[in-house]
Amino acid sequence: MRKDWIAISSVWLLVGLGAASAIVFLSEKDAIRGFGVLAAGSIALVSLVHLFSSHTNGIVWRLIYAAGGSWAILGLAGLYILLKP
Repeated sequence: MRKDWIAISSVWLLVGLGAASAIVFLSEKDAIRGFGVLAAGSIALVSLVHLFSSHTNGIVWRLIYAAGGSWAILGLAGLYILLKP
């Protein structure tokens, strides 16, 4: 169970770093588009981790937590872009 949380939190960390990079290096319009790519990539990454793992129990809740956390991070980043002066 602990390895699952390590994998999920590492996905969240990668999404957070990707969102911060998109905000810094891209225009506002392109950063919002990049957030969609990051959201899809986080689901794909969790699916790949599941593909290469030896156990199959809990894939649904791992996908839900990874997706939910990623969308929350990207939602906050989107709010930052929309509300910054």
